Amino acid sequence: MKFTITEKKVQISDELRGYAEKKIGKLDRFFKKESEASIVFTVERGRHIAEVTLKNNGIYYRVREATSDMHATVDSAVAAIERQIRKHKTRLEKRLRAGALARDVRPSVSFTPDDDDTEFKIVRTKSFPLKPMAPEEAILQMNLLEHEFFVFRNQDRDDAFSVVYKRRDGGYGLIGDAPDVG
Repeated sequence: MKFTITEKKVQISDELRGYAEKKIGKLDRFFKKESEASIVFTVERGRHIAEVTLKNNGIYYRVREATSDMHATVDSAVAAIERQIRKHKTRLEKRLRAGALARDVRPSVSFTPDDDDTEFKIVRTKSFPLKPMAPEEAILQMNLLEHEFFVFRNQDRDDAFSVVYKRRDGGYGLIGDAPDVG
């Protein structure tokens, strides 16, 4: 597992860094391929916060935990992310198809804005691989990331670009290419 550790408003010791890598590294057993872990340590108003994001084969798992002790925060984050992995891995493999987490990702597709556009100021750009998946899997991924929408290639529509989003009424919406009307 590859680690990226960030410190915000706090200086962590080498012992805590090793402890976090050891604990989070044990989660690698759930995955068939090498995964990446990003850990952000923060202290706000006396609370020790750890934000852990795991990426494996295009699927992200994210958790944010806060306690009064950084070691306890790491333990709590590992337990929470392990529950998340077990829950969603089982759900994906049972509801969608076997091996849902083992497929390869297509080459990444990214959007870069034109330099001519001076009316709008883009303050952040993200690039990520768009892989084919069912809308249900995209909803799970969106919920794992705690986002309001998620862009993906809809395998039910010949890999057409689609977007799932959370509706205000608590349901989900799907935006995509309309089917051909014969």
